[in-house]
Amino acid sequence: MSPETIARWQFGITTVYHFFFVPVTLALSMIVAIFQTMWVKTGDEKFLRMTKFYGKLFLINFAMGVVTGIVQEFQFGMNWSEYSRFVGDIFGAPLALEALLAFFLESTFLGLWIFGWDRLPKKVHLATIWLAAIGTNLSAIFILAANSWMQSPVGATYVACDANGFGPNGGDCNRAIMTDFGAVLTNPVSLVTFPHVILSAWLTAGGLVAAISGWHLSKLKGKAKAERDIDTHRWAAKFGAWVLILAGVGVIVTGDIQGKIMTEVQPMKMAAAEALYTTEGGGTACADFSVLTIGSLDGKQAVKPVIAVPCLLSFLATGDFHGKVQGINDLTTAYNGGQLIQPDNALQKAYASELKKLGITDWAPNIPVSYWTFRLMMGLGFIGMAIGAWMLWVMRKGQLPKAGPVWNTLMYAAVLAPLFAISFGWIFTEMGRQPWLVAGVLPTASGVSPGVSAGEVLFTCITYTLVYGALAVVAVGLFNKYVRLGLPEVSEPKVLTDDEAPLTFAY
Repeated sequence: MSPETIARWQFGITTVYHFFFVPVTLALSMIVAIFQTMWVKTGDEKFLRMTKFYGKLFLINFAMGVVTGIVQEFQFGMNWSEYSRFVGDIFGAPLALEALLAFFLESTFLGLWIFGWDRLPKKVHLATIWLAAIGTNLSAIFILAANSWMQSPVGATYVACDANGFGPNGGDCNRAIMTDFGAVLTNPVSLVTFPHVILSAWLTAGGLVAAISGWHLSKLKGKAKAERDIDTHRWAAKFGAWVLILAGVGVIVTGDIQGKIMTEVQPMKMAAAEALYTTEGGGTACADFSVLTIGSLDGKQAVKPVIAVPCLLSFLATGDFHGKVQGINDLTTAYNGGQLIQPDNALQKAYASELKKLGITDWAPNIPVSYWTFRLMMGLGFIGMAIGAWMLWVMRKGQLPKAGPVWNTLMYAAVLAPLFAISFGWIFTEMGRQPWLVAGVLPTASGVSPGVSAGEVLFTCITYTLVYGALAVVAVGLFNKYVRLGLPEVSEPKVLTDDEAPLTFAY
């Protein structure tokens, strides 16, 4: 295999693994803050127990997310140095803000929250978890702005080299430079991706809360002296179930908007999502959406949709049930003829002449991966919503779920279905952008580090995979341990005075 292929596998493995922790961190931080706010406002002990129980699970998840995320930055310099050189002027800005503003905010106030239970006034301590949660979500804004720029590279242009190999005034050349940072942050792709990802994170974290408390509820049924635990877990399970449903509705709405923007800036990705090789729709015709298809999806033989929804693809892509959706073959012909993906994109226009020299003729991503990840993303999300609705039905009028393999399976699915749905969504987003690192500008093959051999990349790929596998064992073990321990016994935190505080440092 080539260094490019192995580098892509390494980045994919480490990124998907890291992203398992991201959505839970984004939403569970807010959920823990909500639980603590309700305890401060009501004084009800069950909210304090939920705060400490789910707060501990949040901290385990946060720590694993930080550890696994560090590798991502290293890879830009190790395996993708040409990419870093070409886009560093733009891509580095939101990442720097993420570290300087968001990460420092969340890590500082999370530390105060962890160690401040008996040291800070109740409302001040509450403010620390809210600031940590805000920092966590602020981090997502900058990360998604950077990624969205790769999907639609706005606010930038290209600096070409002169005959002597220099840029203007003897500076660096053959790279992209930022012309409008505001445009980068307000990229239409970013503006819709942020709420879509955040709501997907709530879908995942809601499933986690519903699953854990739902599992405990089934174990507590019929046990003596379990009223306190039952009341607490019933509230949390219903809360998680409602989050599953409401966040799912939000994901559907934002996903619909995102599909239409995606069609504008990356029409090939939308065509790949349906394995649509010939243009359909327009006038009185429309493009159908296949829920399930039998065939090779390679465009060489006719595929057979087993289940298809008439005209749905036209609506998903254009907002019109008779809208025209361009096919893979027609887009390939247009791109080979010099048509830009976004005709008004300054960077794509400026780099077009350089792009022609590369001689690329195949502009389509991996169609089977794009097709099936798109459907797995949606299907698993709907499953999560359905489980949330079923849980509310089972727990109606004070009833408790019955323990057994069916209920346990549904509880596992309540958290795993949304988690894998959002993961498949990111695989679709990144794989559907191929063959580009930066859509319409920088091909993936052009971003690889030139001095790194296939053997070196393979070694680091295997090493990271083994290390991440060990971390997975640790993470699952810790999570399982504290989930099974159940709700902690709590007492009202007492803020210690100077005289009561333990002596920690003295001359």
